[in-house]
Amino acid sequence: MKKTPEPHPPLLVVTPGEPAGIGPDLVIASAQQGVGQGRARMVVASDPLLLEQRAQQLGVDIDIRCIAPGQPPSTNDLDHGLCVWPVPGYRNAPPGRPEAGNAGHVLATLDLAVAACRTGTAQAMVTGPIQKSAIIDGGYPDFRGHTEYLAAATGAPLPVMMLVAPNTQPRPLRVALVTTHLPLRQVASALTPELLRQSLQVLLHDLRATFGIAQPRVAVSGLNPHAGEAGHLGEEDATIIAPVIDALRAQGAQVEGPLPADTLFTPRHLRGLDAVLTMYHDQGLPVLKYAGFGTAVNITLGLPILRLSVDHGTALDLAGTGTADGGSFAAAIAMAADCCAQRATP
Repeated sequence: MKKTPEPHPPLLVVTPGEPAGIGPDLVIASAQQGVGQGRARMVVASDPLLLEQRAQQLGVDIDIRCIAPGQPPSTNDLDHGLCVWPVPGYRNAPPGRPEAGNAGHVLATLDLAVAACRTGTAQAMVTGPIQKSAIIDGGYPDFRGHTEYLAAATGAPLPVMMLVAPNTQPRPLRVALVTTHLPLRQVASALTPELLRQSLQVLLHDLRATFGIAQPRVAVSGLNPHAGEAGHLGEEDATIIAPVIDALRAQGAQVEGPLPADTLFTPRHLRGLDAVLTMYHDQGLPVLKYAGFGTAVNITLGLPILRLSVDHGTALDLAGTGTADGGSFAAAIAMAADCCAQRATP
């Protein structure tokens, strides 16, 4: 009987993010260390000059293999060098000094990565950290972040940001957000039953499809202190959050809440949970990052493509020094490989 050939590991397209930040350092270090070797293949959407400059500053010798943008790299190129899809428009930016003129270049790397994932050339994209202020100052005043930009680029109706700390015990801690990059004063008015319902449905769907959890169990935080204290500390918990949870539970979903955010993350409440959904950015992420900063991964749910990222910012003060911690980047590569395998499972 003829043996079925082993499938190729998934191809991941990586965007370094802010040219003056640590993203290029992480890409170069991962190539040197063979991050993802055997589990995933990697191609970088960037300007080769940026990577050459940063490698020289780091004292690292790398063999950059330029591949026609959007074309799959050959096995020979993947085995012997850092494969790059060249993206023009890069303006020289010394480490630690963002250049607003690179905004268009940074967004072009994202566009190329999205296109490769949508055509199936790449199976996922892994993004390095961006400097939002540099993109806004570079002529994109409405830019809010990767999550919102990628949703618009792919036509996704509702992206949901989720961070995962894979090494927490007894199971990974997953924290998703209903609202993302909003000023705190706008959160309550943005929170609607429809937004909460859709966020929960996206979270439940992707826990099944991307993480292979057949019957996910999710806890939902309240918005107000003590989940509203029976309406004395705010009405949103009783009038918006609780009815949505009740309706989903009636349909068979394993969802509980609203629970007070100050006790939700205690071991008793987390036991048996697959994810926590919180109402805003700084309600859930401080706990997640305290539990797993440096090895946590950001994943955007609700997209037609897979996108994962590091759990940290551009660390401008570390760029070009050779001291950047690549733990989160390596974790993102590993989780991307796992998610690709899960999605490919019949």
